[in-house]
Amino acid sequence: MAFLYLKVMKPKDPNDRHLAGQLLVAMPNMADPRFARSVVFLCAHSPEGAMGLIVNRLVENVSFADIASQVGIDPDEIVAEVPVHFGGPVEPARGFVLHSADYTTASSLAVDEQFALTATVDMLKLVARGEGPKHCILALGYAGWAPGQLDAEIQANGWIVVPADPELVFVADNPSKWTRALRKIGIEPSLLSTHMGHA
Repeated sequence: MAFLYLKVMKPKDPNDRHLAGQLLVAMPNMADPRFARSVVFLCAHSPEGAMGLIVNRLVENVSFADIASQVGIDPDEIVAEVPVHFGGPVEPARGFVLHSADYTTASSLAVDEQFALTATVDMLKLVARGEGPKHCILALGYAGWAPGQLDAEIQANGWIVVPADPELVFVADNPSKWTRALRKIGIEPSLLSTHMGHA
């Protein structure tokens, strides 16, 4: 299990955030089964590429206590149970804490005024003790895109971009996140599925 300092693509211009801080919602015709009906929080997006975390799919048979023990956290320290998400297919042994921006460290990537991302054991220890940020999820692995790849997938109708909000990202009701994300922008998922592929 690796909790390392973040090496994600930060825009050279802080104002050039592109789609960072937005949600990518997979369209019903998503060809890659790893992303079917997924909701991805986009942590970074620049001409150099993009990086995000799937926020509506849990890792099966792995608990927060399991992760904590692997990085040397005393089980007696754990006062909070944090959901462990499948963040994406890239580097599945690497851990990331996506959290509210009310608490950050020098190692955190401030995505926007509401969200931050930290990938250090120190943050995991704070979360385990019920300290640190008010809201968070733990993700193993991430989704990554090469330069221009995500833009092409969006143009090909693989993803819909939806504004992110803490309730949608952090509330534990993962099965409904895909539907709620689409309804947030006025799309009824059943109609979307029915009319896909029709002129």
